[in-house]
Amino acid sequence: MQSLRHQRVRELLKREIGEIIRREVASGDAGLITVNDVGLAGDLQSATVFVGIVGTSDQQRKGLEILKKERLRIQGLLGRAVVLKYTPRLRFVRDDSIERGNRVLQILEELERTLPPS
Repeated sequence: MQSLRHQRVRELLKREIGEIIRREVASGDAGLITVNDVGLAGDLQSATVFVGIVGTSDQQRKGLEILKKERLRIQGLLGRAVVLKYTPRLRFVRDDSIERGNRVLQILEELERTLPPS
């Protein structure tokens, strides 16, 4: 079980990183980037940022490339916005859980249509 402080820092980082990305990353080439979750190490020194990217597959690829290229700048802006002893080292990962969830729902709908009514 995570401590209350750990949960609060995760939520704070999620909100601030999302705001920084919204302000600093142009959405034209990168599609719409959202921060779905932040995985934070126990010592608060590293964080995995799970991002969802709405757009074509090319935009999704470019969006992740831009985030990885701009990681240090985003990390610096985060350090100025959030007061912690150490600014976590960020790592961006594309989160496809929403797409997988939609696929499961689609499969369930197909099964309902093929099964005879009881």
